[in-house]
Amino acid sequence: MAKYKIAWLTGDGCGQDVMAAARIVLERIGLDADYVPGDIGWEFWCNEGEALPQRTIDLMKGTDCAFFGAITSKGKDKADKELKPELQGKGDNYRSPIVRMRQLLDLYICLRPCKAYPGNPLNYKEGIDIVVFRENTEGLYIGVEYPTVPEEFYAVKGMEKIPRNAAISLRAITPESSERIVRAAFEYARKDKRPKVTAVHKANVIRQTDGVFMEAARKVAAEYPDIPLEDANIDAMGMWLLKNPLNYGVIVTTNLFGDIISDLCAQMVGGLGFGCSGNIGTSYAVFEPTHGSAPKYAGQYKVNPIATILAAKMMLDWLGEKDKAARLEGAVAAVIAEGKVRTYDMGGSQGTLDMANAIAAKL
Repeated sequence: MAKYKIAWLTGDGCGQDVMAAARIVLERIGLDADYVPGDIGWEFWCNEGEALPQRTIDLMKGTDCAFFGAITSKGKDKADKELKPELQGKGDNYRSPIVRMRQLLDLYICLRPCKAYPGNPLNYKEGIDIVVFRENTEGLYIGVEYPTVPEEFYAVKGMEKIPRNAAISLRAITPESSERIVRAAFEYARKDKRPKVTAVHKANVIRQTDGVFMEAARKVAAEYPDIPLEDANIDAMGMWLLKNPLNYGVIVTTNLFGDIISDLCAQMVGGLGFGCSGNIGTSYAVFEPTHGSAPKYAGQYKVNPIATILAAKMMLDWLGEKDKAARLEGAVAAVIAEGKVRTYDMGGSQGTLDMANAIAAKL
């Protein structure tokens, strides 16, 4: 019997390609695991009206963690058109499978390391090493939206100027969720010997919800007197990250702001081909690359698999396989530094599996 049971969710488009690359390195490194395939993605939305079927949720509950490829998401018009005839008209029901997984399984930490590996021609600046802690279960991603303004909303001060045909999306921030994501950031900073934690917000304008977040951040920071807390408005943070990226090591923020900032940080270290992510809860986690499904490249084995392979490294760390995780990251770093194998985004001509085999050869 294998030591680990891992839900293997390839998803759509190039997700199939990069997941094949991940299997090459995981098998080479000798992880003792069973990989259990699960149904997820646009195909299942079109045929069943559900991109994350209940059978897949049940499957995940019987595994140690999940490894996820990529997903195709489309707007309401295309969601409707591509459904089976008997399901059309239900495009409004589409919910991102990864967002649903985060909420259903309470994967409240979205952990996104962004590291400039020496030799990567796409690095914005050498030495960047930023880890973003994004709250993963609430904020603007709770999915509470209205196509028009409900009558009862006009009892709220300030709503009298809003026309009835305005669409409304609600943002919810709780002290409890804010405290636990900030505490996770401080714990990481202490363990990894990072000098400070930066909280990103817009409390000067979004006073109530970001006020809750910053109050929680300061409360938790008081428990870590050895690690300073600084804060920055989201708009200013975008500017300062580009100007002085080496000034930042651990960033913690809310869901939407974290989504934006983590992609900015990923671009500074090579783009989405290098962006890995862990969705982590108390007892379960889902690991993934942050890029989309790139359907035009599906089956061509062209896209860069390094993001997915680094997500595998994160999974190994989370499983407690620290030695294997370190060896895998070392192999990735060696291939990047050597520069002999590069995918198209890095200016090279090698493919997805070429990169995976080169990394495996370094193990």
